[in-house]
Amino acid sequence: MSDWLIAAFLGLVEGLTEFLPVSSTGHLVLLVDLLGFPAPPGKTFEIVIQLGAILAVCVVYRARLWRATVGLASDPHEQRFVRNLLLAFLPAMVIGAVAYPWVKRLLDSPMVVAWMLLLGGFAILAIERSVRAPKVFGISALSPRLSLGIGFFQVLAMVPGVSRSGATIMGALLAGVERKTAAEFSFFLAIPTMFAATVYSLYKNRDVLDFSNLGLIAIGFAVAFVVAVVVVRAAVGFVGRHGFAPFAYYRIVIGAVMLAVLFTR
Repeated sequence: MSDWLIAAFLGLVEGLTEFLPVSSTGHLVLLVDLLGFPAPPGKTFEIVIQLGAILAVCVVYRARLWRATVGLASDPHEQRFVRNLLLAFLPAMVIGAVAYPWVKRLLDSPMVVAWMLLLGGFAILAIERSVRAPKVFGISALSPRLSLGIGFFQVLAMVPGVSRSGATIMGALLAGVERKTAAEFSFFLAIPTMFAATVYSLYKNRDVLDFSNLGLIAIGFAVAFVVAVVVVRAAVGFVGRHGFAPFAYYRIVIGAVMLAVLFTR
């Protein structure tokens, strides 16, 4: 495969996996390593194409985001919506800034990713089978304490292979949040979390950033955006019909295959 095709393929993977509980970062770490992709230093390619996925959420939910923006000053319903997102974002913002050097070392470890994919799959299956009837319907119905708690679950995704969306959704399910609400909350929470992580990572890597391959980055960004738009629109309906078990089995298979490959290299 040419570098251009690999860039498009990685953008496809990013768009497919960013908002599903299968770990987009984990997939990118493994594939960049296995395909020998000449990605620019400082994780520039991997960081920037995530912005395509962020933009996809903003486009799909633009009406809901606009309603929250214009109603923030006077509408209690919208104020609770924004409050809950900010509270859930807070743990990742604080802990992420402190733990960044440790996380950066983990980002270069395909072995860590493979193990987390495998173990995370079993965790999702266990949680799916243990959740009880939901008690919370709608993002604005979340309490401040519950929103903050889901935010701490999101922190687990700092370990590559855990999955940001998976951690937040599973944390919400354990707390009694209805599936559709849990998935949508994860999508909205991705906007401040991924944007902040992208900006912070670009800043920390500013001395080694290389935009000489802007064409490759642009292709990955565009493909990630288009694919993520489709995934975000379809994911809630799929989860409502099938739950999260299909993603758990996928993680287990991919994690096991990758461990076998890594141990035999």
